[in-house]
Amino acid sequence: MKLFMLWFLLILYPALVAADFVISDAKKLEGNANKGLRENIKIYSFRIDSQVTSRFAHNVITSSGVNHANISKEVFFEVELPKTAFITNFSMTIDGKTYVGTVKEKEIAQKQYQEAVRQGKSAGIVKASGRKMETFKVSVNIASASKVTFELTYEELLKRKLGMYEMFIRVKPNQLVDHFQINVNIFETQGITSLDAEGTFMTNELMQTLDVSFSGNTGHVSFKPTVDDQRSCPECPTTRLDGELIIKYDVERAHSAGDIQVVNGYFVHFFAPENLPRVPKTVVFVIDISGSMMGRKIQQTKEALLKISEDISEDDYFDFIIFNSNIKLWKKSLVKATKKNIAASKAFVSELNAAGGTNINEAVLSAVQLLDEGHSNKTFPATSVSIIILLTDGSPNVGVTNLAAIRANVKQAIGGRFTLSLYCLGFGQSLDYNFLETLALENGGIARRIYEDSDSALQLQGFYEEVAKPLLSGIQMQYPEAAVSDVTKQSFKHYYGGSEIVVAGRVVDNNLISLPSAVTAQGATSHLNFSLEGKVEDTLRQQYIFGKYTERLWAYLTVQQLLEQLFAAEGDEKENLKTKATELSLKYNFVTPLTSLVVTKPEDEAKSTALVADKLTEALRTTEAAPEKPARPTHQRVGSSPSFAEGDPHFVIQLPNKNETFCFNVQQKPGVILNLVNDPVTGITVNGELESTIYASTASTSQNTYIGKLGIVSKKLDVKMEVTLHVIKVFNGQQKMIFHWKEMRNLTQQSFSLSILKGKRLTVSIGDDASFVIVLHRARKMHLKHRDYLGIYTLDSHQLSENTHGLLGQFYHDMEFEIFDIHPTSDPGKTDATLAIKGNKIAVTGKWRKNFRTNSRDGVAIFCWFVAGNGKGLIDGNERDYIVSSLFGHIN
Repeated sequence: MKLFMLWFLLILYPALVAADFVISDAKKLEGNANKGLRENIKIYSFRIDSQVTSRFAHNVITSSGVNHANISKEVFFEVELPKTAFITNFSMTIDGKTYVGTVKEKEIAQKQYQEAVRQGKSAGIVKASGRKMETFKVSVNIASASKVTFELTYEELLKRKLGMYEMFIRVKPNQLVDHFQINVNIFETQGITSLDAEGTFMTNELMQTLDVSFSGNTGHVSFKPTVDDQRSCPECPTTRLDGELIIKYDVERAHSAGDIQVVNGYFVHFFAPENLPRVPKTVVFVIDISGSMMGRKIQQTKEALLKISEDISEDDYFDFIIFNSNIKLWKKSLVKATKKNIAASKAFVSELNAAGGTNINEAVLSAVQLLDEGHSNKTFPATSVSIIILLTDGSPNVGVTNLAAIRANVKQAIGGRFTLSLYCLGFGQSLDYNFLETLALENGGIARRIYEDSDSALQLQGFYEEVAKPLLSGIQMQYPEAAVSDVTKQSFKHYYGGSEIVVAGRVVDNNLISLPSAVTAQGATSHLNFSLEGKVEDTLRQQYIFGKYTERLWAYLTVQQLLEQLFAAEGDEKENLKTKATELSLKYNFVTPLTSLVVTKPEDEAKSTALVADKLTEALRTTEAAPEKPARPTHQRVGSSPSFAEGDPHFVIQLPNKNETFCFNVQQKPGVILNLVNDPVTGITVNGELESTIYASTASTSQNTYIGKLGIVSKKLDVKMEVTLHVIKVFNGQQKMIFHWKEMRNLTQQSFSLSILKGKRLTVSIGDDASFVIVLHRARKMHLKHRDYLGIYTLDSHQLSENTHGLLGQFYHDMEFEIFDIHPTSDPGKTDATLAIKGNKIAVTGKWRKNFRTNSRDGVAIFCWFVAGNGKGLIDGNERDYIVSSLFGHIN
């Protein structure tokens, strides 16, 4: 049977352009992929052609391969795309016959997909994300000696950041390619002032194959390494092309009012004045220091704030609000950024420690009040730009915890004033990003996820650089009402140096010769007016542009802005926005969160295979329900948790740095205690005691079990914790403390902390070594059978030693595996395969499990490969080897 699978994943992020291509043998998803590439599937041509016209990039990726094996092989086309891009076309040509994708409403595409699954044909929908880019992946089975060509087209508007437009092109062919080339042509009516390109993988030899040139309105970048240039060493069969080709350029700023282009019945106005005095800034940093920030997060936050303090301009005013369960102000009012105050702020930041809960509502409202009092007291200039930068890694669990109430409170406090914006930075994965994004968008700002990597501090600093230089506030872009319609967003709170404002619309006056514009804004000391007229042209130098680019750019901007408005809209307004965005997406063939790309390839006259590509924004991803019987995904992560134990109990394992999840059940008698984590180096042990899922008074003889009690030990800190369904007992040396699930409590002692979210979750942090979340599941009152139980999730285990073991602990460190022989079953919601790991070959079945860490009531569906027989072959030994004699015991 010919197997087709398609993955498409996109969310909003600053504009980048990237591409990656892999053709591989489907039976080698891990480990030996490159070997399979060289021996079976040969890429003989790969090219990227990018046409950038006035910041709008039209990109075509084309690659061709041939199957040199003597049997049919499944080959993959995989590209990494920018999260802000919209795919507009995809096709594949197999032995001369081309199959073209079409964009359809998501509901229609889902039905077509479900029908393909119902008929037993393979099709796939997966939604996942990377840090900067997202992966489009499709596989197709081709016969021996057959050729296949894939072509993917996507479009996006490049954003100006810190004074430059950037294109990031991902280069990773995984093998030597006979004809490899990247061509980027740039046309800017304002004139190009600088153009540069560099590669993270570049050597002196490869630099000779990179050509960069520009003159007047045009620029060109080409990269055409020969096969010998690509070799990792003179005689090596492997490639050195693995990294990013980064292209940066800027344009002439001849007119302070920007540049207006009126072509083919649409206009685009680019506004980016630079020669203006800097507006004084008032900024309040609202920093989460709750218990979940303990360890690396708080250290990186402090590192970033210390550096940011040095970058605050002497004309600015600033303050810090730190919050956990309580709120603390560094100063009672904002202070000027003198050298003395900067030094004092750095001393304050250096002493920050994490503990307690998360009171976001009071923290943000306190920041608004600080700024209001400063304006009332005339502490700082009336024309200053005010911003609040909120950094948090979790959801509110103290004070006002209802998210809708917090949004309403903040929106009322800020009151839509044009001088104040709220920016929300979400640290890590264990937070409600949808809430943060909506909170920011409703109050004139943006949200940004800060990833828990080694460069987290640099990510924070980088964001501050983007808003460090305000030049204007209260910007209004105006055009003759009788001449234009359907204009995109025209009001902007702030304009920061190095960025750009883009407005587009339709031209409805057919007799228009030129389009006048008026821009008003508040500058550093006075109100400013800008005016400009754009000449109407039928065409622009056609050899440098693609189609009706002004119309497509308008459509792209309009859809992006409609999707943003959907976050906060409700009722009829939400439906109207959704309808309009869907209609535009279909008209312009955009794959957006409301549409899907469908490719249908007939297998024979009686049947066909459907491939579906979906695009989700990060915020929409958290609110959209999974399909009723979803297909097997390939890039599924469980938040920031590499593994957890839930249910009867079932164990779900996400190996570090891998894109597959495994799960297995453990069947043992009630009363048995299982070792979950045991690290002899750090002295951390976690055990779980099993209890029956039913009450003894019932007639059932079922022996299914849940975890009813947990024991956590840190020998290094001399701390023991016993967590039951009713209480949490903490033994710290000779000290004993008892907490109840019914209370909201926070405790920090030395390097140990805990935080109880009333009746729901317990977060435990053991220094920098490890953090766990324990979820309390309550059965319905008076239920005759089901009982309460506990689930345990690993938040952070990176400091545990290589000797860590246990049912969960053995998977905290990387290991090699392969998944092959993937094929559908008679159940449309399941997929069978074979797993090769630890020298074993195991039959596995793709299933959906529940993750209750962030939603303790309903859970979130995640996909995993299920290993039967108590995890035999996946775990070391068998489940009986993990039985210990006491709750605080350990395996020798």
